[in-house]
Amino acid sequence: MERKVARIMGKRKLVLLARKEELSHNIKYISKVPVRIVMDREFLKVQPETPIFELIGMFTSEETSAVVVDERDRLIGFITMKDLLSYFVPPRKYSVVGFGLLKRYAFTRASRVADVMVKRPITISVNDDLGHAIKLMIETGKHHLPVIDEERKVHGILEVKDIIRLIRIVAM
Repeated sequence: MERKVARIMGKRKLVLLARKEELSHNIKYISKVPVRIVMDREFLKVQPETPIFELIGMFTSEETSAVVVDERDRLIGFITMKDLLSYFVPPRKYSVVGFGLLKRYAFTRASRVADVMVKRPITISVNDDLGHAIKLMIETGKHHLPVIDEERKVHGILEVKDIIRLIRIVAM
């Protein structure tokens, strides 16, 4: 009986080792996949003049970020739901703050996307691969990267969830 269990455990171990090797090969492949294949081509685009409360209404469970573009679809800013949340948290009770910082928390209906957007977002090139994107996301802590070309025209957004979705597909 013990021999039979040992043989079964041996087979199971071989299967697991083979699976691990296969996954290792697939993970190496994932790092070489072009960003343009995985990025989301349907994304939220807004103008700098868009009212903040209008932008909040545009966000759904799928859209967690918005690209701020000019009239030629070139990137001029970026904003995420997390960026917006920071405007609803007042400074800590004992913080010493200047008027400029206090003014930041005066969020009104007149506030526009240009007032709160990240003006120099971290981006990735449409010609880069996922290995570079993953490294950039880990180093910067960013979960969303606008995908741009040489003229800063926006082609899509790459999010962590897009990469995980690909890993899940490859791992099956």
